Amino acid sequence: MGPTNQTDFIKTQSMNLQEVSEEDKLSQDCKELVLSLPKEKGWLTPYLYLYQSFWYSPTEIQAINNFQNHFQAKDNDVIIASVPKSGTTWLKALTYAIVNRQHFPSPENHPLLNYNSHELVPPFELVIYDDIYHGKIHDLSNMTEPRLFGTHIPFTSLAKSIEETNCKIIYICRNLFDTFISTWIFVNKIMPEILPTLPLEEAFERYCKGVIGYGPSWNHILGYWKESVARPSKVLFLKYEDLKEDINFNVKKIAEFLDFPFTKEEENDGVIENIIKLCSFEKMKELKVNKYGTMGEGRIVENRYFFRKAEIGDWVNYLSPAMVEKLSKIIEEKLSGSVPSRLLTSVVLTSTRYLVSTSSIGA
Repeated sequence: MGPTNQTDFIKTQSMNLQEVSEEDKLSQDCKELVLSLPKEKGWLTPYLYLYQSFWYSPTEIQAINNFQNHFQAKDNDVIIASVPKSGTTWLKALTYAIVNRQHFPSPENHPLLNYNSHELVPPFELVIYDDIYHGKIHDLSNMTEPRLFGTHIPFTSLAKSIEETNCKIIYICRNLFDTFISTWIFVNKIMPEILPTLPLEEAFERYCKGVIGYGPSWNHILGYWKESVARPSKVLFLKYEDLKEDINFNVKKIAEFLDFPFTKEEENDGVIENIIKLCSFEKMKELKVNKYGTMGEGRIVENRYFFRKAEIGDWVNYLSPAMVEKLSKIIEEKLSGSVPSRLLTSVVLTSTRYLVSTSSIGA
């Protein structure tokens, strides 16, 4: 058996083993459901399946079903939603600090110093309703109110009680070129050892077809955008780039949206600045819990992988001009006419200066 054939054989055997492992974690009902769904090659799992118009792994489908069937929202719940790798860790930390500032007024003795923000703002589908590993649904009755949750689930697949109550959603989106690169790097860092590294070109082709966890990403953004326009008191739509540009303004915006506005006295006492410093990328990245801690009970993820560069436009160091052109056309085709031009530009970022930068790649 030649080297190439041997590599392909090992890869196929590894994927088959992981697929069996994934299947063992599913209920019989979910196994039957998955078998009926369209599938494509996955990123972290052998396959992703098209369910309710978005792509998921089998275990995510099961968790989403559990979430939809069991979650009962309260009027004062707060939900942080996003496409993966869009600034979720940062927004969770900011929101937690804003809402709980009366309980933890001192930044010297704050939970964010000892816990990753994903622990303090747990995700529905990856922790709370991921009963594959817990064996039961989490009891949410003892959570401190307002309860804070996170999710990557698209708006159209949220539990009905979220829409029916007065709970609030904060959604953050980011330039999709940056989220793609960040996701690709993240996936390869946490890739199971039995699977080979996912090549950039292969990941890019899947992404262009919308095949990525919780994707198509452009449809994900569009769903929350439409709801933020229809119900601005329900959904606050933020852009990662705007937070980076004026964090002070956006922290106050988040606080007002959640009905936790800062008083003049708090502003004068530097409370906003303390929150910004506490939740800064530089501060969080250097914390012991984020250097050495882990998250998850099924697939263990090291917290340090949630902190990479936090830069805007890093994709220029990876994507060729042809890739930029292809993905730009796809995103513009999917979103043009449905979102404001400013949002479309932010999501695509096809300005001359970026295209000029990418023209040097591979030269």
